Order: sequence, then structure tokens, then C-alpha cells
Amino acid sequence: MYSESDLEAAVAAGAITAQAADALRNHVAEARATPAVDEEHFRLLTGFNDIFVSIAAVILLLATGWIGQSIRVADPGAPSPFAGAFVAAAAWGLAEFFTRKRRMALPSIILLLAFVGGVFVAAIGIAAAIIPESALRDNQAFVSLIAAGCAALAAAAAWTHWRRFRVPITVAAGAAAMVGVALGLIASALGDTGNLETIMLGFALVFGIGVFLFAMWWDSSDPTRQTRRSDVAFWLHLLSAPLIVHPVFALLGLNEGQVTTAEAVIVLLLYLGMGFTALAIDRRALLVSALAYVLYALSSLFERNGAVELSFALTALVIGSALLLLSAFWQTARRNVVSTLPGTLRTKLPAAERSVSPRPAS
Repeated sequence: MYSESDLEAAVAAGAITAQAADALRNHVAEARATPAVDEEHFRLLTGFNDIFVSIAAVILLLATGWIGQSIRVADPGAPSPFAGAFVAAAAWGLAEFFTRKRRMALPSIILLLAFVGGVFVAAIGIAAAIIPESALRDNQAFVSLIAAGCAALAAAAAWTHWRRFRVPITVAAGAAAMVGVALGLIASALGDTGNLETIMLGFALVFGIGVFLFAMWWDSSDPTRQTRRSDVAFWLHLLSAPLIVHPVFALLGLNEGQVTTAEAVIVLLLYLGMGFTALAIDRRALLVSALAYVLYALSSLFERNGAVELSFALTALVIGSALLLLSAFWQTARRNVVSTLPGTLRTKLPAAERSVSPRPAS
């Protein structure tokens, strides 16, 4: 199995021509009766060796974290800075071989997350070691400020990792850290405001929309989905989806355990709107992210109408059938949706045609 990254590398190395790579993409698109852009490729596995290396890497990282946690420098309940530092150091060292030299996809993702997460945990451990517990007790503003600082260090770690390894998910990891910085600073500024949770949900929604627009910027630079920029956009969309979906449904009160018929209808209408957006931009992340809320809302709706025992089964049947039908006719549905959009917007979206255009310059 050859990924888009492998084709790019082969063209860059002169092993095949750009025209030959485009011909191969067209052949695959014709054989599958679907445009290459509609496949929404992103590199995850190149073979079972990816899984083998990933399992071994996770075991090694867990071992280094455990050893680091055994070196106590603060309260036993707080993370040791050595745990995060050891994990981050091990992840960087492994990435030098498995990411930079071997270019293995799944291990690279795991090592990136371990590195950024390790830096974040190390920062928390350092803060716990030098700041007395009495200064943190009943001081939400100060705790939020410390969390923002730790997230800022994680964002800097993601930027450093991107400069060295260029793993597509790194941009999303850095964006998530920056969202954490912003939310931490806002929570610190607001202090113990009574409706803090609602305000934070509102800001999370705003930041989710910002991440979505950032993802669209990456997507619009590669509408044919043939370069690393498309992979970066994929992970950003995967990040933006829960940041948009969770605040919207939480503000509707779906987390309180009661769903009225009106709220269930609103959820379904929102999901239809997300489906329209997903079709237009050719990204399925929004649909997957909101799935749990829709299942819960529909299940409650069936239950209210008397189908108590079969409520979840009926919900799963309806949603599963709808998503499978959408997947089977994704190309036709996309063409109909894109045709209704303004021409200036259509030019920035992936084409809904069968042909594959020549590979753009990276």
C-alpha cells in the first residue's frame, strides 16, 4: 500500500514523474468510481510493522514515565516533573529514527503526542514542586494561570517538533495547546464568576470556529488533497469538531440527562446543518464528532414516544442506515451541495468531479 506521502517522495526523488503519479491517482479514482479527493486520505498505517513499533514504543514510554514518577520532588499526589521529562526525551529520541528516517506514520503520531504531553506534564510537575499547595487552595484564577503557562510550554514543544519532523498532526496539537492557553488566561481573568462554565463553553465554541477556519485555510491551499497540507487540515478538522459540537450541545442542556422533544428536533436540525457543511468541505469529522449527541437525543425521543426497550436499537438503526447511505452516495450528494454554493466559494473547495488535477507544488 502506497500513501500520498510516498508518491510525493517518489516524485521528489525522481523515481517517477509527476504525470505518472497523476495517472496512478486517476486510475485508482476510476477503479473505485469516486474522486481521489473524496477518499479523504490520511496516512496512518503502511503495514503491520507500524502497529508493532507503536506497541513497543508505548511500552517503552510507559516504562520511562513510571520510572520518572518514582523520583518524588513534591506531593505524592502530584506528577513528578521527571515523569514528563523522561517521556518527552524518549519520544524525541525515538522520533529521530522512526519519524525522521523511517517515516512511519502511526509511531510518529504516538511519539508526537507523547512528546507534547510529556512536556505539559513536566511543566505541571515543576509548578507543583515550586509552588506551595496553600497558594493554590481556593485560588481558581491562579490555578488557571498556571495551566495556561503549562499549555504555552506544550505549544512551544509542538512548534519545535514541527520544525524538526513535520508530522501533520503536530499543527493540531499546537493549536489545541494554544486553545488551552487562551481558555486558561480567560478563566484566570474571570476568577470565580458564577456562570464561569457557560462563559468558557462560549469561548470554546469561538475557538473551535477559529480552528475550523484555520483548517479551511490549509485545505484551500491544497484543494486536490495531494500534499501534506491536506493531512494537516484533516487533523485540524478533527480538533475543531469537538470544540464546536460539545459547547453547542452542552449549552442546549444535553448533558443534564433530560431531552425534550423540541431539543431533540433542534439536535437533528443542527446535525443536518453539520452534514451540509461536511459535504461542502468534504470532511466527515463533524458528523463523527456529533454522533454521540445525536444518538442520545434520538434515543430519548423514541423513549418518550413509548419505545422504551428498543429506543437505542431504533436510534442506531436510523442513524447507521442514514450514514451508510450518505457514504454510498457521498459523491452525488456533494455534487448537489457544492452546486448550490457561490462560484467564489466553490473554487476554494475540493472539486466534486472524477478527474484528478495535476499535483500542486508543495
